[in-house]
Amino acid sequence: MTASLLLRAALLGTAAGGRSSLGLAAPALTAPARLPVRLAALAAVAGEVVADKLPGTPSRTVPPSAAFRLASGAGGGALLARRGHAGVVLPVLAGAAGAAAGTLGGARWRARAGERVPDWQAALAEDAVVLALATLACLPGRRGRGRGTMGA
Repeated sequence: MTASLLLRAALLGTAAGGRSSLGLAAPALTAPARLPVRLAALAAVAGEVVADKLPGTPSRTVPPSAAFRLASGAGGGALLARRGHAGVVLPVLAGAAGAAAGTLGGARWRARAGERVPDWQAALAEDAVVLALATLACLPGRRGRGRGTMGA
């Protein structure tokens, strides 16, 4: 297990704190998965990006939403560990910790940004940040990161 894997799991968890679907969808979108899996992952992310802008969408910090974000971050950490053929316990914990930070920090940032610009603009900026984090966490590098399949 490398520090890089733990960092990538934490980054993916942080992204999942912002958009809960990214914890599981980003690894699926960046792995050699089957087309139906990729389409389902893409649909989940797109649906959440749209739903996030709707006025009736509940806060990410309420218990059902927050718990799902933590589970998504942990699951993403497990998928990254499996991809790298490493133990899963520490990446799962790093993913969950990142998701907690992303959930709470993202909610606080979004509230502050929403005071300065329209909420939809703050949401678009958040989309860009979490998508970049998820991409950075999931794309394999030149050395030390496997390109194996994940089955997800």
